[in-house]
Amino acid sequence: MSKDQAIGGAILAVCAVVTVVYLVALFGYEQLIQPWLNVGSLEAVRYWLIAVPVLVAFVAILLIGAWIGWTMATTPPPKPIEEITTEMEEKKEEEPVAEAENASASPEKKKKNDKQ
Repeated sequence: MSKDQAIGGAILAVCAVVTVVYLVALFGYEQLIQPWLNVGSLEAVRYWLIAVPVLVAFVAILLIGAWIGWTMATTPPPKPIEEITTEMEEKKEEEPVAEAENASASPEKKKKNDKQ
């Protein structure tokens, strides 16, 4: 088992346990939890069991939106496609000229060009 598979298995196990505990706390509070803990009324516990995950999800969505906005605001715009294609065409035109110069140059010049 690779490290990534082990981390994935651990994440799966934690999520499964949290899901079971959450569902038991939400729907089985009176029968299973209140006799032991007696934290509060059923309505108050259910309110917080629903309110806290909604708050966390809402804040997470806002943070993701803020991160996307920050990335868009700080990333420079890409070059226009026309400029990119022009540069590619110029490179293609320069390559045959450079090869022709190397072929017609003396052996000493070739060595200098190859070193560069």
